[in-house]
Amino acid sequence: MTNQRLEYPPLHTERINLRILNLVDAEAVHRHFSDEEVTRYMDIDPCKDLKEAEEIIQFHIDDLGCRWGMFDKGTDELIGTCGYHYLRREDEEFTAEIGFDLSKAYWGQGLMYGGSSMGLTTIDATVEPENARSITLMERLGFERDTELREQFVYFELKRNG
Repeated sequence: MTNQRLEYPPLHTERINLRILNLVDAEAVHRHFSDEEVTRYMDIDPCKDLKEAEEIIQFHIDDLGCRWGMFDKGTDELIGTCGYHYLRREDEEFTAEIGFDLSKAYWGQGLMYGGSSMGLTTIDATVEPENARSITLMERLGFERDTELREQFVYFELKRNG
């Protein structure tokens, strides 16, 4: 895969507006990622200050993947993020790893149920074994669970049909 920038459109659901995060979102990102419940199963510590929030956003701006901010349509409050990273293309296979997080006040409301596949042939995910909610979500979305732990993570994969 070349290092060309891909265009990621804003997305909309019945209850959420999704748009690519940018540096003007730093305060909202700081509030969201400073919650220990949000970052518990992530590979980051709770966000300590605005500079760390800006670094999180800049990482995703510089990455070939994408990170949408999920904004409640009623309040325009940042309630989570989701996106693709570690994009890779090998022959006819176009694969990315999915990542997502959601503010605790929105857990269990059916908000994390689908999205854009961007023409990917495979979407994969790694989940900590203790993260029962994410494991349940992956299974509900049709991801196939690997039978063995790898590097202490549960691996999931979703292949596009046809």
